Amino acid sequence: MPVLPERTENPAPRWGEFRRRMPVARRWAYLDHAAVAPLSGPAADLLAEWSGEAARDGATPYRQWMERLEATRRTAARLIGAEPAEVALVRNTTEGIGLVAEGFPWEPGDNVVLRDDEFPSNVYPWMNLADRGVETRRVPTDRGRLNLDRLAAACDERTRIIALSWVAYSNGWRHDVGRLARLAHDHGALLFLDAIQALGVFPLDVKQTGVDFLSADGHKWLLGPEGAGVFFTRHEHLGRLRPLGVGWNSVVHCHDFDRIELALKPAAERYEGGSPNTAGFLALGESLNLLAEYGFTAIAERVLWLTDLACVKLEGLGATVLSDRSGEHRSGIVSFELPGRDPKQVQADCLKRDVVLSCRSGRLRISPHAYNDQRDIERLVDAIGQ
Repeated sequence: MPVLPERTENPAPRWGEFRRRMPVARRWAYLDHAAVAPLSGPAADLLAEWSGEAARDGATPYRQWMERLEATRRTAARLIGAEPAEVALVRNTTEGIGLVAEGFPWEPGDNVVLRDDEFPSNVYPWMNLADRGVETRRVPTDRGRLNLDRLAAACDERTRIIALSWVAYSNGWRHDVGRLARLAHDHGALLFLDAIQALGVFPLDVKQTGVDFLSADGHKWLLGPEGAGVFFTRHEHLGRLRPLGVGWNSVVHCHDFDRIELALKPAAERYEGGSPNTAGFLALGESLNLLAEYGFTAIAERVLWLTDLACVKLEGLGATVLSDRSGEHRSGIVSFELPGRDPKQVQADCLKRDVVLSCRSGRLRISPHAYNDQRDIERLVDAIGQ
C-alpha cells in the first residue's frame, strides 16, 4: 500500500493566510495552476484600483504608474537573482522566446537542441528558422524523462542554443538548471530556459546556475494576469540579440518624441518597444510581492508535500501516476491515468463538483499551489471516486 508522506509543513509561512488571499479558494478546489491560474487577491484589487483611476483621472497618474511598473521589474529581477537592467517586461513566454530565436545572429548550418515533447511555444520559433539554414534537433525522451547524455550527444560544434523548459508541461519532469547550463556551456552553446512551469514555485538564481536567457508569463504559478510576463538576458548577451519590435520606448530619450536618434537603451528594456500593459504588469507585481512574502523555498516544500500527498491518494483509488516523483525531478505537476475511464469525462465530472484539473496528452493533470490544502486533495479524491 502507498505510504502517506511525512507531514513537514513549515509553521512560519502562514498558509491559511495565503489561502484567504486567494478568492478562488472560497468555492473551488483549484488544482490547475499549470494551465491558467486564478488571480491573487492583491492582483485583483490592483486591477480594480487601476481601472477606477484610469476611468476617473485618465492618464494623469501615469508617472506614478510607471514608478510602480519599475518596482515590478525590480521585484522580478530580485526573485531570479538578476539585475533589473537584465529584465524586460513582456506579453508572454512566447514573446521572450521570439526575442532570442529571431534576434540571435544565426548562420546557415547552426542548430538548436531541445526535447521532443516541449510545449509548442518552445518549438515553433526554432523551427521557423529553417529558411535561414538553422536546424532544430529534438531529443527523444523516455516517458517524459530526459537523459542528459542523449542531450549532449545531440550537440556539436554548431550548436548555438539549448532551449528547454525548466519543468515539462505534460508530465512535470523538473530539470536541474545548473546542470543544463553547464552542459550547454561545455558545448559552446547558450541555455534558454522556458521557466513558466516552475517560476513561482521553485527558487532560481540565474547568475549562480548560469542561465543565459529566460522567459515566463505570469498567468500560471506567478498568479498574475495573462499578457504580463518577464524576459531575462544576461547583460553580456544584450549586444548579441538584434532588437525586435523597436519603438519609441526602446531608446534612451523615449519621452522626447521630437528627437529621432536610434540610441537604444543599454538594458533589456530596449525590447519593450511600445506602450506597456500597465494594468497587467502592476497586477503581476502585486502577485510577485505576495509570493515573496512566503519565499520560493517554503513554497516549493509546500507544493511538493501536496503533490506527494495527492499521488498517494490517487494511487489508493487505482490511478497510475505517470510523473516521475523521484528526488529533484518532482514538481508541482502530476500526470496520471485512471484505467478504463475517459479523462475528458473525469475532468468534466470534477468541474461539476467545483474541482478544477486539466487533460494533457490524453492524461489527467493536477497542479496545486501552496495555498491549496489537504481539503482540496480530499475533494479531488471524492470527485474522482464518485
